[in-house]
Amino acid sequence: MTHLAPLSRRFFITAGLSAAGGLAIGVALPESVAAFGIDAAPFKPAGDGKAAEVNAWILIEPDDSVIIRVAKSEMGEGILTALPMIVAEELECDWTKVRAEYADAHRNFVESKPYGPMSTGGSGAVRRSREYLQQAGASARARLIAAAAKQWGVAEAECTARDGKVSHAATKRSLGYGVLASAAAKVALAQEPAIKTPDQYRLIGTPQARFDTPHKINGAAKFGIDTRLDGMLYAAVATCPVFGGTVKAVDDSKVKGRRGIKQIVPIPGGVAVVADSFWRAKEAVGDLVITWDEGAGAGTSSDQFRKDYRAALDGPAANAKHLGDPAGVLAKAAKKIDALYEAPHVAHAAMEPLNATVHVQADRLDAWIGTQDPDGALQRAATAAGMKPEQVFIHNCFLGGGFGRRAINDELTQAVIVAKAVGQPVKLVWTREEDMQHDRYRPQAAIRFKAGFGGDGMPVAWDMRTAVGSISRSLGRDPVTSGVEPSAVEGLANVPYAVANLNVDCILKNTHVPVMFWRSVGSSQNAFALESFVDEMAVAAGKDPYEFRRALLAGQPDFLKVLDTLAEKGDWSKKLPAGQGRGIAIHESFGTIVGEIVEVAVSPKGEIKVPRVVAVVDCGHVVNPRTVEMQIESAVIYGLTAALYDEITIKDGRVEQANFDEYQMVRFADAPAIETYLALSGGGKWGGIGEPGTPPIAPALCNAIFAATGKRIRSLPIKNTDLSGRA
Repeated sequence: MTHLAPLSRRFFITAGLSAAGGLAIGVALPESVAAFGIDAAPFKPAGDGKAAEVNAWILIEPDDSVIIRVAKSEMGEGILTALPMIVAEELECDWTKVRAEYADAHRNFVESKPYGPMSTGGSGAVRRSREYLQQAGASARARLIAAAAKQWGVAEAECTARDGKVSHAATKRSLGYGVLASAAAKVALAQEPAIKTPDQYRLIGTPQARFDTPHKINGAAKFGIDTRLDGMLYAAVATCPVFGGTVKAVDDSKVKGRRGIKQIVPIPGGVAVVADSFWRAKEAVGDLVITWDEGAGAGTSSDQFRKDYRAALDGPAANAKHLGDPAGVLAKAAKKIDALYEAPHVAHAAMEPLNATVHVQADRLDAWIGTQDPDGALQRAATAAGMKPEQVFIHNCFLGGGFGRRAINDELTQAVIVAKAVGQPVKLVWTREEDMQHDRYRPQAAIRFKAGFGGDGMPVAWDMRTAVGSISRSLGRDPVTSGVEPSAVEGLANVPYAVANLNVDCILKNTHVPVMFWRSVGSSQNAFALESFVDEMAVAAGKDPYEFRRALLAGQPDFLKVLDTLAEKGDWSKKLPAGQGRGIAIHESFGTIVGEIVEVAVSPKGEIKVPRVVAVVDCGHVVNPRTVEMQIESAVIYGLTAALYDEITIKDGRVEQANFDEYQMVRFADAPAIETYLALSGGGKWGGIGEPGTPPIAPALCNAIFAATGKRIRSLPIKNTDLSGRA
């Protein structure tokens, strides 16, 4: 959904010697990190040696090793390897000698963002970084060649760079990058070199093992929650169970004087207990007697929200797209169908609960945290501490899952307030219950479709209307005066199917429940509704769902290539036994088309088994095929979990679910076999991959259940639908 502005090569001009005598190539971006090594301890503080003094993307050490800085956060998506591959492709270095480091948010602030925006989200790490990272690699390669040519007294054009050395074929001489690095740092290029075209790639597109995997396998990888500091205290929190509520009074008589308890600190909407261990802090915060002012949200419920969202569909709306005369044609259509689809609030439920460790000193603040937005975390910590942003140092750690939740670090603000109050380093940790009950959730939504058909059975008019919570309004970022929030109509306003008369309306309707980005954002609920309704249209038209989609996607070769590959790899034409079904769905999000076929078995008791999922991906180009395969598998499991089990329900204004016993995940025993295939269109297309695998899974599953049982599921999660007696 993001459109990238073209970058000028004039951005890529800086070079200099590192303190170690290596070559540091800097890239000035439109919008930088004391670099922390991405090893077992990615949050090593600046000033510990090699990394602290580097202000560039590429550092070449005297031993020919290459360190490439990564300005995005590794939360399991593989960018810690993919982004260095992009640089190394152009640098022509020895890939076995490449390492990665995190870039530094503090440096990014004080040096006017040499690393650009460091936030990670929107499946945009490769899409938004590729060109300038390639240019950084090409620039370094050209300088190394120039340095070698000057030393040998030959023309640069007679020299080549490959596998970490520059060679002169005519004289059979060669020099390693480490030997050339210091001289290369002094080279001023007349113009920046052109980057490679895809047909010239040697590294991009090849399967490579991830840099972070060994540390995560042997347990050495340090996540935020692993942080240990000398003199560190621990904090547990309790915030009002009703969103927006406040504390009226605290009775601490059961806690006061207890061993290990240091202090009780007020925080926005709640209190924190500080102790010499997290266990003591957690026990004590549970023993506080807190009187809450529950605010305006008290008394609300999910049942009422559902009624309100349905009613909103009949009220005023803002238009997101209009083609032809949908109302007029629909009114005259010989055959019409309509359907209402509903999606609940869902939690991010990352495996690592939110946590932050903060040390506030007189003139600086250090924070160790796993964040998707180091720049934003820096600003947030500065505001909470009443300090200048340049006094804040964010030590970004590995993330134990993000899915959008770690783009806003509520726990950091709390940790800063607490650490400042007690005057010692504090690690603040949310319990699983606190994490699940005070998340910022995927918005609830009600989506209604109406379709009219012509004499040939194909749709001639299509009306869509969604009532959904506004993420932007919930975050207080933008009032969305137009009434149409782009994420609210993702997949609807850009529906790929060719229907001449089309209308898409949007109603933004928030409750007191905070909502935010959830993996694949609006496409998650919209694809479920849209692709399920497309199946309904196919049934109404008396056509095969695959063939029906083919007809509506005529003239779109990218979609057809994915769809046809999917039908072939997914055995679409093969029959399944009674009680089993196969469902299909296709959706484009973040510049990538993903089609999925789900096979399902439904027992006479209504028990569901998903033995197989086939996915076909068109993201244009692939950097690391292993990453693509892993991300599709992850997205399928994440989406299956939400489709089958998950909903956050509200009663008396508060979240009813508290832990994984009430918020089920798809377990290993329930995981399907997942096959991933590529149908790449190439060209100038570079789509994202972190999220696009999620949207098609829910509709493909629901369509498979319909094929197996004849039962159409229009409201998630599927666990709420009785499928017994239908196999």
